[in-house]
Amino acid sequence: METSSSAASAASGPTPGPFPPLFPPGLHGIYGECRRLYPEQPNPLQVTAILKYWLGGPDPLDYVSMYRSLGSPTENVPEHWHYVSFGLSDLYGDNRVHEFTGPDGPSGFGFELTFRLKRETGESAPPTWPAELMQGLARYVFQSENTFCSGDHVSWHSPLDNSESRIQHMLLTEDPQMQPVQTPFGVVTFLQIVGVCTEELHAAQQWNGQGILELLRTVPVAGGPWLITDMRRGETIFEIDPHLQQDRVDKGIETDGSNLSGVSAKCAWDDLSRPPEDDEDSRSICIGSHPRRLSGKDTEQIRETLRRGLEINSKPILPPINTQRQNGLNNDRAPSRKDSLESESSAAIIPHELIRTRQLESVHLKFNQESGALIPLCLRGRLLHGRHFTYKSITGDTAITFVSTGVEGAFATEEHPYAAHGPWLQILLTEEFVERMLEDLEDLNSPEEFKLPKEYSWPEKKLKVSILPDAVFDNPLH
Repeated sequence: METSSSAASAASGPTPGPFPPLFPPGLHGIYGECRRLYPEQPNPLQVTAILKYWLGGPDPLDYVSMYRSLGSPTENVPEHWHYVSFGLSDLYGDNRVHEFTGPDGPSGFGFELTFRLKRETGESAPPTWPAELMQGLARYVFQSENTFCSGDHVSWHSPLDNSESRIQHMLLTEDPQMQPVQTPFGVVTFLQIVGVCTEELHAAQQWNGQGILELLRTVPVAGGPWLITDMRRGETIFEIDPHLQQDRVDKGIETDGSNLSGVSAKCAWDDLSRPPEDDEDSRSICIGSHPRRLSGKDTEQIRETLRRGLEINSKPILPPINTQRQNGLNNDRAPSRKDSLESESSAAIIPHELIRTRQLESVHLKFNQESGALIPLCLRGRLLHGRHFTYKSITGDTAITFVSTGVEGAFATEEHPYAAHGPWLQILLTEEFVERMLEDLEDLNSPEEFKLPKEYSWPEKKLKVSILPDAVFDNPLH
C-alpha cells in the first residue's frame, strides 16, 4: 500500500464555516457528517494514498480519516478510534474514478467504510493498520465490482492487525452513528467493519450475519451496542456465553433457515449415465478436462434463480471456502453490479441455443472437505426451508445447485431431478430424501473424525457424493 507510513494531518485541514473550495465536491457531504459527530476535531489525522488511484496508484481510497471517539459511558461504550474512508463513493463527479450517474442514485459504489477500534490505555495516536485493511477491502470492491451490504461477511483468515489475535474475519453493518448523506453525485451510506473470531464467522455463514451482529451487540466485551472491535479479545461470544450457540444460533437456523445461498468452492461433478468416451454436448466439467464456459444467459439464469423464491433473503451472498487470498481478501461474494457467478471469461464459447438442457440418470458429486462440510447446512438450513444452495467452482465455470421442490426457475424437476445445462448442474431433492441424506451424512458434522477420500452413495437414487483431498482439485491430473 503506497500510503504514508504514519498518520499525518491534512495539509490544509478544514476549519469551521464554509468548506474550502479545493475540496472535491463529493467529499463535502461525507466530511459534513464527520463534523456533525466530531465538531471538536475539524482537522483529523489521515492516511493518504501517495499516488491517487486515478493516477495509476494501487490504493482506491484517497483518504482514511481517523477520529478519537469518547464512546458513551451511559451505554457502556469505551473510548475508541473511528476510521472513515473516502473513495468508494464518487468524490469528483468527472468520471476519473466512478461513472457519474446523477444525484438520485448511489454515489460511486454507494457507500464508504468505517471501523471502530478500541483505544488502548495510554494510546495517544490511532494505529494506521486499519487504513491498510480498508484499502484491501476497497481493492476487492473495485476489482470485482462486488458491493458490500449490511450483514455481509468477509473471510480474511489472518489477524486483522497481523498480530496473534483471534480476530481474523469481518462482518459488515450500518455504522451506528453515521447517517446516509446526499452528495452532488448521489447518496452515500456508511458500512462499519466489525472484527470477529473464526467461530463467529462460521456462525454467521451458517445462520445469518445480522443475527450474529445482534448477539455481538449484547456482549459488551465482544462489541457492545456500537460494535467496537477489540483486537485483544481472547474469547468468542460462545465461550463467554455457551448458551448462545444452542439457544440462539442453532434455533435460529432451525426456525429461520440459513441466509447462505451459495459458496465458491472446490467442487466438480460427473455424469455417470454417460460413457466416458462419449464427448457429445458436455462431459467437459470433469476434473482434468477443459471446462466449458457458462453463457451469459446461463449466468443470468443462475443469478435470477439465486434471487427468486427467497423473499426473506434480500441479499444472497456467495462467500468463499478456503480460496487463496487475493490482495488480502478471500473473495466473498456480495450482491454485485455484474453477475455473482460470472467469471472473467464467461462469455459463451458455444452459442446458448446449441447447448440443450440434459436430463441425467446418475450423477457423482465431488467436494473438498471444507465445502463438503457445508452439505448438512445446505440440506437442513436451505432445502428444508424451501430454498436452494449453489456451489460455484473456484477453478472454472462448474456450478452445482441443490433445489427444493418449491424453488422457482429450476430446470431440474421431480420427474427428472438431475439436469444440466452445460457445466451447470441442478439437483432437485425431495424433503423425504433430504431427511435421509442428513442421517447418512451425519459424520460430515465432525470432519476431523474421518479420513479422505470419503464416499456416500444412494444407489436407488443413482447419486454418489465423494469428499476428496484438496490435491485432487489443486492438481486436476493428480
